[in-house]
Amino acid sequence: MNSPVRMLVLWCPDWPAVAAAALAGEPVGRPAAVFSANRVVACTAVARGYGVRRGMRRREAQSCCPELAVFGEDDGRDARLFESVAQAVEGLAVGVEVVRPGIVAVPVDGAAGYFGGEHGLLERLVDEVSVAAGVECQVGVADGLFAATLAARRSTLVGPGGTAEFLAPLPIRELDQPEAGRTELVTLLRQLGLRTLGAFATLGESDVSARFGMEGVLAHRLARGRSERPPLRRRPPPELSLAKTFDPPIDRVDAAAFVAKGLGESFHAGLAAHGLACTRLGIYATTETGEQLGRVWRCAEPLTPSGVADRVRWQFEGWLKVRDTSARPRSGVVRLRLEPEETVEGRSLQLGLWQAGAAGALRPSTEDEGLAGERAGRALVRVQGLLGPESVFTAVLDGGRGPAERVRLVPWGDRREKSARADANWAGRLPSPSPATVFARPVPAQVLDENGRVVEITARRRVTGTPFLVSFEGGEPREVLAWAGPWLVGVRAGAGHARSGTRIRVQVLLADGQGAEEAVLLRFAHHENPMWTLEGKYD
Repeated sequence: MNSPVRMLVLWCPDWPAVAAAALAGEPVGRPAAVFSANRVVACTAVARGYGVRRGMRRREAQSCCPELAVFGEDDGRDARLFESVAQAVEGLAVGVEVVRPGIVAVPVDGAAGYFGGEHGLLERLVDEVSVAAGVECQVGVADGLFAATLAARRSTLVGPGGTAEFLAPLPIRELDQPEAGRTELVTLLRQLGLRTLGAFATLGESDVSARFGMEGVLAHRLARGRSERPPLRRRPPPELSLAKTFDPPIDRVDAAAFVAKGLGESFHAGLAAHGLACTRLGIYATTETGEQLGRVWRCAEPLTPSGVADRVRWQFEGWLKVRDTSARPRSGVVRLRLEPEETVEGRSLQLGLWQAGAAGALRPSTEDEGLAGERAGRALVRVQGLLGPESVFTAVLDGGRGPAERVRLVPWGDRREKSARADANWAGRLPSPSPATVFARPVPAQVLDENGRVVEITARRRVTGTPFLVSFEGGEPREVLAWAGPWLVGVRAGAGHARSGTRIRVQVLLADGQGAEEAVLLRFAHHENPMWTLEGKYD
């Protein structure tokens, strides 16, 4: 087993909310929250004191705290303002890595020697960040990034070799860190009765691999205090670095964002050609006056082209818009180099939105399904952030008699609760199967008997003639090969006949004139002007 590097992690609690409030000039004591898709993704400690919690809908959060300052999610803003924190840490220690805005990590061994040990380094860092960046932070030290992050959240210094003991009593939900995509795995572990990291760590690695796959093995390693990544990482060859010069120099964020997309695609394609994917990205720049800028981004997952582009854009925002104007570069960037500081095998990236299972199986495995579902969930939330909370829906099979009534669309993120029992005894429900296509607006239809007269259904559900021809919206009549029904919609107990306004459904099998058949669902409505409509089609 490879031993994890002893890491120091500096964590700024509630960073998205803190950064948004600071940029808006809000007083420190005012409660603030950041929302994405109309739900709280981060809030300040003051807001939590009023009862605001992650996942709350905006209206609920504002009812708990009417004074709540509301901000939208902005990754660029968070990264830009966090640059001052990263620079403060970099002034005291080398090898700084930004895990994500709000968390920075650094190997502790080298820096601790200059400050009289780890305790001295921790105290100095907290003071330096408070003075230089004006924000509160917590610091933790442990063996490995995962354990050090949890130690920082508890302001704990874990002694060498004590990581497993520190992790053992912690709840199993700690495995589900942001961007890790382990929600499904953690839920399953809890259902199996594994409530703590220690309980999970006691399982044999072969058993974990057989039941949970590679994702479970990685989580198991973390729970045991081992290295945060499997030992397949490797230092990439120098030729995989990507360098680009700019004329004129880049001195605006919008220009950097424009070039970032192309750079991200080229960088990713170069790695993919060697079967690799990047997990630690170094971004290095040279300005027109010779200044050297650099930052390393550590990533929870292998970077996609858009992930590379995002981090390049965020880093330029940090360099060009850092709050301390004296820390900004004195001229534009003339050369940029992307360095894959650490890579993993490219197969780590071969996941679709909803991927197939192993060996080309039509149904994904439980582990793959959970990973793909988590990625899809994040993609849908991203779409909501761009288009609004009412832009993404999922279907819920609900109770009802008609096909349109049985499927209800719920905005993504809302509770998928059924309004009625789907398995109840719905009088008048259509027999299975349901139509594959249900029209949002019924299509006008005409039903004729063999004498050319319009077929109607009386109040006592008697057909005035046998359906012979059916046409839609004035189109060519089609021959009826068979039909079934009628089914009364909205029937009440004891009702002996249909009331005015009640709808009746009929299933009809039609010929299309080319030797094929098509089954449709027709609806007849009793109104002042009785009429037929096409409600759905069967496959």
